[in-house]
Amino acid sequence: MTRGIDMHTHFVPKSFPAYAGGETACPWPSMQIEGGNANVIINGVNYRTVPDTSWDGAKRTAEMDASGLRRQVVSPMPELLSYWMTPRDGAALVGHVNEEIAALSDAHPDRFSGIGGVPLQDVDLAIRALEEIRATGRLAGVEIATHVNGTSIGDPRFEPFFAAAERLDLPIFVHGLRPAGADRLIGRGLDQTVAFPGDVALAIASMITGGTMEAHPALKIAFSHGGGAMAILVARMEQGWNTGGTIRDMIPQPPSVYARRMYYDSALYSTPVLRLVVDTFGVDRVMIGTDYPFGIMDTDPLGTIDALGLDAASTALLVEGNARRFFGIE
Repeated sequence: MTRGIDMHTHFVPKSFPAYAGGETACPWPSMQIEGGNANVIINGVNYRTVPDTSWDGAKRTAEMDASGLRRQVVSPMPELLSYWMTPRDGAALVGHVNEEIAALSDAHPDRFSGIGGVPLQDVDLAIRALEEIRATGRLAGVEIATHVNGTSIGDPRFEPFFAAAERLDLPIFVHGLRPAGADRLIGRGLDQTVAFPGDVALAIASMITGGTMEAHPALKIAFSHGGGAMAILVARMEQGWNTGGTIRDMIPQPPSVYARRMYYDSALYSTPVLRLVVDTFGVDRVMIGTDYPFGIMDTDPLGTIDALGLDAASTALLVEGNARRFFGIE
């Protein structure tokens, strides 16, 4: 028997259309199939080798069954959000990815819900993409990154986008991408393991101190990797607010009030760390997340949650109830 909704899984299409824009150096991706895997080629370089479960619905379903999970919420591989492209090129790329994710969900409606990307480098274009997603009803929300070309999502320039998401009742999932601090890492391949938690926390803090969460109390927004370092940082922000520091001038309510309005996934790889996140933000704010199908994924999310030893009602919220409420899954 399967149970649970994994709200943090990624998708890469089996192929991309040929680039049809007018830029001479657009980092438009292509796929190079090799056996059961594919190389995602960007600017002539293999960005990442991904398994065929990145796009194959039947194989994803089989792996879900093996892990005991009932449903996946499928979002673009973050690099495909492509904020560094021109708005027109970015919209074309995420439009293709969104259509492929919607087709996966259409083909397996009992196993997959899809969320798409938007060209957030152009706020007006991103709002139009939100409106189209709401109008078609084929996707359950959108994924965005922690920042857009170095500008945190809590910056006032993005406020109209979040106002539109609140108005349209479209949930937003925020994922790390090209994280801050990567230039200070010693060694290779450490972005996901070391830099992402800080980058996610910076995005959450920006949504609080920038006033977005105060202005939009009904906004549905969730953060990857358990909110990164935020479960620790929120106490420091709270202390700064309580002692009358400059943060007190930015927001009328304590930072914890806003942090507890947000949602977080369970991709933390540790039951004690997950317990901290649940205790900090609330049992009604945490959902299963694995980072499937990539190498860093949590292979036993249900076991991690069961090990918390919570009562049946609380466990049911973490495993499935919170995700159903957040994404509107019946």
